[in-house]
Amino acid sequence: MDPRHAPDRDAPACDARIAAALRSTLDAQRAAHAADPAPAYHARLADLHALRRFIRDNREALVEAIDRDYGHRSRHETLLGDITPALGSIDYCAGRLKRWMRTRRRGIDVLLYPGARNRVKPQPLGVVGIIVPWNFPVFLVFSALATAFAAGNRAMVKLSENSRHLASLLLERLPRYFPPEKLSVWDESGGVGIEFSRLGFDHLLFTGSTRTGRQVMAAAAANLCPVTLELGGKSPALVCRDFPLRTAAERILFAKLLNAGQVCTTVDYLLLPEDRVAEFVHLARQIVPARYASLDSPDYTSLIDTRAFDRIVAALESARAAGATLVPLLPGEPWQRETRRIAPHLVLDAPGECELLQQEIFGPILPVVGYVTIGEAVAFIRARPHPLAFYPFSRDRHAIATLIDQVMSGGVCVNDALWQVAQHDLPFGGVGASGMGQCHAEEGFLALSKLRPIFHQAPLSPMRWLWPPFGRFADRVLDFLSR
Repeated sequence: MDPRHAPDRDAPACDARIAAALRSTLDAQRAAHAADPAPAYHARLADLHALRRFIRDNREALVEAIDRDYGHRSRHETLLGDITPALGSIDYCAGRLKRWMRTRRRGIDVLLYPGARNRVKPQPLGVVGIIVPWNFPVFLVFSALATAFAAGNRAMVKLSENSRHLASLLLERLPRYFPPEKLSVWDESGGVGIEFSRLGFDHLLFTGSTRTGRQVMAAAAANLCPVTLELGGKSPALVCRDFPLRTAAERILFAKLLNAGQVCTTVDYLLLPEDRVAEFVHLARQIVPARYASLDSPDYTSLIDTRAFDRIVAALESARAAGATLVPLLPGEPWQRETRRIAPHLVLDAPGECELLQQEIFGPILPVVGYVTIGEAVAFIRARPHPLAFYPFSRDRHAIATLIDQVMSGGVCVNDALWQVAQHDLPFGGVGASGMGQCHAEEGFLALSKLRPIFHQAPLSPMRWLWPPFGRFADRVLDFLSR
């Protein structure tokens, strides 16, 4: 199942006119890049300021558009998860842009090349393609654009089919801030994503599921287009015995229920000491109702569409039929199909082969797995593909260091969950099945730049003593250097 790009799964072929328009836009952006291949600092800074101005000028319209796309999306979650971090990313890039753009010195072998110099100069790649899902669309669009524009590139953005109202807003208003040869936005109208992936970008940045990521990478490979893939997966939290369980429960449940669990880095399952599972259930039954009085709480977000709702309900019922215990954490009905809301659930004793322990959940469901030893818990995680995030909880620094060494993941947040994504100075990216490449921070700037190595020869080249025909002097020099 593909929770972030599911509507594209059986998409028809792209309309020929749209395909032609995509290629024409790419050609126009390439021509504009050729005319200005290395935008100056002030031009890049102006682009970043325009991004910031767009978000601030249209903040309420962005919140409303996302709410309409979801059916209901908590206003505060949109401000917390989309608007605020998008502005933070832009400001972070703007504040460090001059330093990032500098040509960097590199060492040189003075014995071989006396008087010569080595430099590495970051230069724009050209045109960057950006494919974003529906779950945090403003943050994912504008943080990627901030990095692309800071690196001096132009950009084409493809939105999800589930972001129709947001896409309409961006299509209407962004041209007031950027010409199409600088920034172009595309809605998903059927097959656009596939055609978009086939374009000959200089770099393609995709956020979505592992399955769709494979398709995107295969399409990009035809053009030898480099890709950055942020793919998600099943990110675990592991609570060690020494960590206060109430604190862990409060933090984990906040992360799990943000955006109704529709977060690629959310806690997808929880590993607890076996004899503390009942205590965690008791705490969760206190914590969750205190935050959300009912399914109708304005702070509780709907699932994105009926397909997502049906998928999660089916997974819950399948797990129960296989022997799992479902623990709803709100009073009343466990779900409402008309509003696409599912009450937060803990799932206990789920069989290892059930969907909830095999596939990314992307909903407010938290399987809890008991363990006897830390080694058993680590083995459980390592038996699965590398996750995008890992959340170890312990007060013991040595235990944390050991867990970080033993469990590979895209990123780590110690004694909490999600917050590594909100750190603008940390790179973000997966490993293996959870992705490749880095975005955010300086690493994101460098990923969307060509680091050109430049060698400056000295006025008098020492290499002239080694030109053919090789004589005794060359023999002695090379014999000395090769020892």
